[in-house]
Amino acid sequence: MRKAEISRNTTETEIAVAVALDGTGSYDCQTGVGFFDHMLEQLARHSMIDLTVRAKGDLHIDDHHTVEDVGIALGQALARALGDKRGIRRYGECRLAMDDAQLVCALDLSGRPFLVWNVAFPTAKIGTFDTELVREFFQAISTHGGITLHMDRVHGFNSHHIAEAAFKALARALRMAVEGDPRQADVIPSTKGAL
Repeated sequence: MRKAEISRNTTETEIAVAVALDGTGSYDCQTGVGFFDHMLEQLARHSMIDLTVRAKGDLHIDDHHTVEDVGIALGQALARALGDKRGIRRYGECRLAMDDAQLVCALDLSGRPFLVWNVAFPTAKIGTFDTELVREFFQAISTHGGITLHMDRVHGFNSHHIAEAAFKALARALRMAVEGDPRQADVIPSTKGAL
């Protein structure tokens, strides 16, 4: 199995992330931020990537550092688990509907991080969670995972549904991209010969 573990310790957070790309979608996420744990669980379940997250952050300030640093560590873990990316499909996409919300995710495991984020939230909070932190997480996972990542909201009026649809769309696109391509099992999917 393609696996990786990453630890990230700063004055703001202590993060440990473990992934298994060829898993069953099992998860054990404990960040101290309830809504974020729920989103990470969706990411694991729908990507079929086993995910364990332990995070201790400066939540007395706010959730920002915890959410961002988990994104950084998760991106690094994905990149490490993928290795040289030999035999993967590389590209993934998903158009995902969740009640009122519809989001579209397209990604390329190119090694060239770039985030296009066309997702607006109608509210500043989901419970106590700042909706702007959804973008921070996606920026971190894109940058540190070397992922070209485009996320577009087609429509939606419920902030919880919009956020959850974004995480699920990312999950399904990742599932497609990390899967093996039986037509080029031993080939790096690039004319450059490297990703």
